[in-house]
Amino acid sequence: MTVFLVSFCNILFNFAIGLLVAKFLGPEEYGRFALAYATAIFVQTGFFDWIRLGATRFYSERIRYEEPALRATLDFGFAIIAAGLAAGACLLLFSGVRFTLSYGLIALALSVAVTNGLFDYHTALVRACFDDRLFARLALVKNGVAFALMGGGAFLFGSAKMTLIGTIISLGGSVVTARAALRDPASKPRLARLSIAGSLMAYSLPIVGANLLYLAIPLANRSILAILDGFSETGQFSLAYDFGTKTIQAIGSALDIVLFQIAVATHELHGPGQARQQIARNMTIVIAMVLPACTGLWLTLPSIETLVVPEAFRGHFDVLLPLMMTGLFCMGIIQYAINPIFQIEKKTAPLIAAALAACAADPLFLLFLHRDGGASSLAIAQAGAMLTALVVLIGFASSTWRHWPRPRDLAVAVFANALMGAIVLPMREHEPGLATLIEQIATGVAVYAFVVLGMDVAGLRGITLARLRLTFARMKTL
Repeated sequence: MTVFLVSFCNILFNFAIGLLVAKFLGPEEYGRFALAYATAIFVQTGFFDWIRLGATRFYSERIRYEEPALRATLDFGFAIIAAGLAAGACLLLFSGVRFTLSYGLIALALSVAVTNGLFDYHTALVRACFDDRLFARLALVKNGVAFALMGGGAFLFGSAKMTLIGTIISLGGSVVTARAALRDPASKPRLARLSIAGSLMAYSLPIVGANLLYLAIPLANRSILAILDGFSETGQFSLAYDFGTKTIQAIGSALDIVLFQIAVATHELHGPGQARQQIARNMTIVIAMVLPACTGLWLTLPSIETLVVPEAFRGHFDVLLPLMMTGLFCMGIIQYAINPIFQIEKKTAPLIAAALAACAADPLFLLFLHRDGGASSLAIAQAGAMLTALVVLIGFASSTWRHWPRPRDLAVAVFANALMGAIVLPMREHEPGLATLIEQIATGVAVYAFVVLGMDVAGLRGITLARLRLTFARMKTL
């Protein structure tokens, strides 16, 4: 539970920092920052994400002491790739080739890719060992420094470059301050094995390839906007997309961090049969949380725009985000509900096929949309691409997977979501503001929770009651 709360707060903090940066940079400079950061995430995913995924799936407290060669291989692999990336970046920057971003922003984006990869890798190791305290420490240091340096850089300098420098320092600094606790004494570079790296890549590369293809769609769309309509339009598109993505990630990632590790532990301790049942239960929980999150985001959008969206971004924001909502929901279900099916079975090749379908669908949708639609057309095409990927991926899973959420649980979740929407929808016409937002959230949560917990979807009632009993027991001991 601690990991869930820390992960949730970590993503919300990133979310708040993003809004702060957007406010101080303005649409045009934020467009540069967003494109550079999206490039960094793309590079990080391509070069370093296989290391994070390998740690998440195969590392554990037992492996830490019994098979130190795994950690040695991961550490050595990261160091070699980082050095190779630095050398390649130098050659690229001295080649004279021109890009949408300046050379300075490209260099900073690559530095963000390395430091963010380092941070994600070490948090994956910590989560795999269920070290809640160290995970909380890493997140706290990173967020505290990021708030001061990223927000401060944007406020004082109004510069995308200074904001990216703050990002690099916050990510790298959090790992450096915890370096003693993160070390494995038994892990030595000489223990690194090419065979282990090959096994990790065989598992991870299809996932990495799929994620790269998914990231390529919004990255290409942002680049198209920057070329055709300027960085200001890119900034408008980016804030809506980043806001929606981080909202879904705040729910999905926090759940996935806990639920997938439980499934992995179940697989190791009780075998694949029990693990498959756990994955089916996890899928139900993810759907039951992501669905009302998307609906609630749309219902509360007028108040959210009034309260937290910088004034320079209003008008575009409430148009673009609803157009992206279907795609955001589909992406959440793909990442946190369907992908674990293939990950637990170590058969991840279908993920590539689904991502390729999304990449093919995006330009096809654009062909049928109004050519003067600008960012709106790109948002619709992006949503259609994610829907296509979800349909394809479910098709692949259906051919072999036999453990699915109970239809009764899915029906209850859909009914609860519809009931919540029907009751909260009239409040959307109230004067936007904090009071309306609180009223909407309180009413929506109460209605949805009453139905879902009352019908005990995926055993959530038992989980909730157990957590409440534990909380009360701890309070009595204080």
